[in-house]
Amino acid sequence: MNKKGLLIVISGPSGAGKGTICKELIYQQVPNLELSVSATTRNPRPGEIEGKSYFFKPKEQFVEMVNNNEFIEYATVYDNYYGTPRKYVVDKLEEGKDVILEIDVQGAMKVKKNTEGAVFVFILPPSMEELKNRITSRGTETLQDIDKRMHKAYDEVCCANNYDYVVVNDDVKSAAEKIKCILMAEKCRVNRAQIDFNSFKEV
Repeated sequence: MNKKGLLIVISGPSGAGKGTICKELIYQQVPNLELSVSATTRNPRPGEIEGKSYFFKPKEQFVEMVNNNEFIEYATVYDNYYGTPRKYVVDKLEEGKDVILEIDVQGAMKVKKNTEGAVFVFILPPSMEELKNRITSRGTETLQDIDKRMHKAYDEVCCANNYDYVVVNDDVKSAAEKIKCILMAEKCRVNRAQIDFNSFKEV
């Protein structure tokens, strides 16, 4: 039987680079590591694939899934629903896969409340000034939007104490390596090692 996989929740302020770090981990082909696939009610965008990019659901079906407690967490974003299907994550963990859940701070706190054994990693930018530079450089936000994101970022950073680890993303490859080390360390915990200590008897 495979050992049960590990659920790793990665979150942090918008612009901290959590999505880029997750892509780097997958690009490095870390063994048995997968990104969780979310469900959404929004329409597919060009190039997006059902079951790989998202599980695309009609709003009525999504609401029914909410009522049936089929999500670990869910949220409404710009009139669309987004959520993490419980069965998908549980099935992957039972297969022995480690699953990365990249979500916002609010969603992470819901996961912490609703699950046991997950590892929570908070991604920090090198500084708030650098965070603002990253958001501004996108060129897609108004000054008012940037101010809103920065105020939210300050609030989210205050939640870092609720996480198990913090990783500063001053370099994507370095940040990804740190998360790989976190994975290794967590798998060496006594309660996860699944070692039969009775077999180590005095002879």
